[in-house]
Amino acid sequence: MLLKEIKNIFHKELGKTYPKEEIDSFFYRCIEHYLKLERFVLAIQPELTLTKEEEQPLFEALSQLKQERPLQYILGTAHFMDLELHVNEAVLIPRPETEELVQWILEDVASRKSEVESRKSEAGNMDFYPSPLTILDIGTGSGCIAIALAKHLPHAKVYALDVSEKALEVARENARLNQVDITFQKNDILAPELEPELELKLDFDIIVSNPPYVRELEKEGMKNNVKDHEPSLALFVSDGDPLVFYSAIAQFGRTRLKEGGGLYLEINQYLGEETKALLKAHNFSEIELRKDIFGNDRMLKAIVPKGLPADGRGL
Repeated sequence: MLLKEIKNIFHKELGKTYPKEEIDSFFYRCIEHYLKLERFVLAIQPELTLTKEEEQPLFEALSQLKQERPLQYILGTAHFMDLELHVNEAVLIPRPETEELVQWILEDVASRKSEVESRKSEAGNMDFYPSPLTILDIGTGSGCIAIALAKHLPHAKVYALDVSEKALEVARENARLNQVDITFQKNDILAPELEPELELKLDFDIIVSNPPYVRELEKEGMKNNVKDHEPSLALFVSDGDPLVFYSAIAQFGRTRLKEGGGLYLEINQYLGEETKALLKAHNFSEIELRKDIFGNDRMLKAIVPKGLPADGRGL
């Protein structure tokens, strides 16, 4: 069958569910993944014909797309920043908004490095370099945040937690594939005392998290490919206590972040001010709410002020 005919079938079968641009993206990603063909192939070979063996994976993917299974799970891969990650139904599919959170951290680290360089120069080349950054990712899922940070900050010591052992298996594999060294731990931030082996008695320069934050009342407006296939454990919180994870993370941050350390959070766009108030109640300072590329309140940064006693040292 001609490749262009298969493209037309994709549009015919999926047109009632997805917009044209998204179907095009599905088709081109499938031919790239299964056939190693670039998206411009039809422009230069409009009469390209596939064998039955070559057609088969495309039609199998189409069948799953019709059931609204996410393409990333069908292909088993997802892109995040400059990384390729393995994904399955045990982990959330990485989002562009989360890339922005990582970029914010990298920008702040670069700014800090520049300040240190300046201080070193002004002090006659005295050694003002801080010890290697220590970073903790809470609720790591696929490991996308931790791995991206480890890749771009090769001298940092990066740790990552998740409550799901299946998610940690995916994250460990992604760390191996992307050749970064990360310490992974199974732990529930809502009940960390259940994991006495938790080896986090060090203090951190940065804590980052993209925890569950979608309220049950928001489920109705979500796409089926998200709510029916991505892990509920990583998505949803109760309507009665939608900031439960942020409260636990804030408490943990006040005990385990160094003075001047930064807490970076991806948040529910409808609860920006409420989450900001929660961090203020935990005595964080310099709290900044930032919008994502779609104009939604999506990220928060907060700093542990210097000279303020921590809220306690135990978990």
